[in-house]
Amino acid sequence: MGTPVTPNHPSEFARPEREGDLTPCLRLLIAGHTLTTEQSRAAFGELMGGQSHPAEVGALLALLARRLPTVEELTGAVLVMRSFVTALDTSIDPRSILDTAGTGGAPKAFNASTLAAVIAASQGVHVAKSGNRSRTGRGSAEVLEALGFPLDLGVDGQRRCLEQAHFAFCFAPNHHPAARHAMPVRKALGFPTIFNLLGPLTSPAGARRQAVGVYDRAFVPLIAEVLCELGSEHALVSHGLDGLDELTTGAPTLVAEVTRTAHGGSVRLREVTPESVGVRQGNPLSIAPTSLADAAQLFRDVLAGRAAQTAMEMSVLNAGAALVAGGRAEDLAAGVDLARKSIASGSAEAAFDRLLTVARS
Repeated sequence: MGTPVTPNHPSEFARPEREGDLTPCLRLLIAGHTLTTEQSRAAFGELMGGQSHPAEVGALLALLARRLPTVEELTGAVLVMRSFVTALDTSIDPRSILDTAGTGGAPKAFNASTLAAVIAASQGVHVAKSGNRSRTGRGSAEVLEALGFPLDLGVDGQRRCLEQAHFAFCFAPNHHPAARHAMPVRKALGFPTIFNLLGPLTSPAGARRQAVGVYDRAFVPLIAEVLCELGSEHALVSHGLDGLDELTTGAPTLVAEVTRTAHGGSVRLREVTPESVGVRQGNPLSIAPTSLADAAQLFRDVLAGRAAQTAMEMSVLNAGAALVAGGRAEDLAAGVDLARKSIASGSAEAAFDRLLTVARS
């Protein structure tokens, strides 16, 4: 998505002349300006309302893709996406709910973020995991479905899973109806757009705790600043410096941690090496499944503690991040240790079996 820019706002902004009109924002972007939060909200409100011309939608997405969106631009788009979401309302306080959804778009090792979610759930974290089908055919939705989890659960079923099994899977097409208005244009453009960043920032359950993997290191501080702006309680945003969109055992990982106190939110950026948090190194791509059946089996093998070393280490590393963001561990090293104990004790496997039972009931 290009390089970062310094926010550059004009003093005047023409209002749209018709429903769905994106021309005022397009003129600003063409002139080299950035959008304020309110201007971004206006543009994406028109787009997601379904009245914008496809040519204008394509122009907006292409202009924003020339560079990194600013915090204001992304915040505005997220606020609109959240206003259109089909919500998952539960008795659980959103400030304690965790989501481990990432952006995708990086080389696929295996389903580390979904395993991290299950392991966190086994330790009492309420996880509303957002996810979708993958271009590889081995994403979170496909693997869960292959293991017997029903993707077509309505919000009542999701609520039951979250409250009784500490884990709900929020299948993206069922929660983001407004995104369909941009889908044909996104497919026609054929390159990543700002919509690739919106899904992980738009939890249907309103999750205020997140472990987010991103496919480009430039997005790490950006996503963290947006989460901080939007009031996240605790979040870890990561990009493996071997190119993976998650914490990795193959290289250092760039991590931005968002924390919140009574005095407000803050962001801390650092690099984390596997050995610094008690994890053994290994190339995650070397154990990447080549079929859905293999991916599902690897998922089960990790929960049972019998997978290859690199798969186990990747899983506890990302689960450690989920446990930190979920408030169960003070730091990554403690989170990794707790994740190991969850698997070794059988708690992680039991939590997944419990989830399947509740989901099918």
